[in-house]
Order: sequence, then C-alpha cells, then structure tokens
Amino acid sequence: MLKIGVVSDTHIHDLRQGARLADLLLKNEFADVDMIFHAGDVVNPAFLDLFGGLPVHAVRGNMDPPIAGVPLRRILTVAGFSIGLIHGWGSPATLEQRLLQEFHAMSLDCLVYGHSHVPVCRRTQGMLLFNPGSAADRRSEPVHTVGILEIDKTIEGRIIAID
Repeated sequence: MLKIGVVSDTHIHDLRQGARLADLLLKNEFADVDMIFHAGDVVNPAFLDLFGGLPVHAVRGNMDPPIAGVPLRRILTVAGFSIGLIHGWGSPATLEQRLLQEFHAMSLDCLVYGHSHVPVCRRTQGMLLFNPGSAADRRSEPVHTVGILEIDKTIEGRIIAID
C-alpha cells in the first residue's frame, strides 16, 4: 500500500514554526508516508524542503509567491491513479464546482484541493474529493487537520485531527 501525506493552507511565515510542524507530522501522522502533497498556501517555500527528503508535490495557492517548479495546478499519476492537485480560489460556497470545472476534461480518480480550510473526504461522480483542511490555521474548524491518501486497489482518504 502506498501512503500520501496531504497538507494545505499551512501559511508558514516563520520557518522555525514550519520546522516544528514538519517534524511533528513526520514523527506522527506522516511517519510511514511515501510522499507529501501540499495543496497550496505554503507562504514560505522553504517549508516544502522540511519533509526529510520525501518527494513533495505542491501547487501554488492564492497566498503564495511564484515558486519555480510549483504550478497552479497539476495532475499526478500515482500507482496507476490520476490525481488532480489544486489550491482553489473564491467563495467556499461554490469552491468544489469551480474546481471540478477546472478539471472537467480530465478523468481523475481523486481531486485534492485546499483554500477553504474545511476538511472534506467524499466521493462524487466516481471521484474522491479530498481537502485536508489546515494543519496550522483552523479558522472556524474545531481542530487542525491533515489527510492521508492510501492507494492499493482503490484510492481512499482519511482526515486526521492533529490536536
């Protein structure tokens, strides 16, 4: 089984804070992951280098500066599954509809996104919609969260509270 640690909306300004978060995740929730997805709003690009040499796939969020090699959206093929990765923009009320439209011509098994800080793990139109919430800025959510995608014969997701 392949495991992917998923974060979004970390809003890391202080790299010491980012190092503490990455270290905490690597010792706990992400201890046995094979790679990391970051669905945007990293803020400090150096945060992406703090995951112990694991492959990190990221997209740029609305709070991020342009970062070389970090596009606004991407499609990754992992263990034969097609995964869209995007941050999102605008009102949370219609966020999923906009994101599905953004990838409407592609056949995705999973769409990972951020922006709303609200964790989501549900299927629609045969696709897993997955938002890990936020590990560092929970806003109106009761806890900080991250996600795990597990790939075997299917792709499944779990949202994990980290506090």
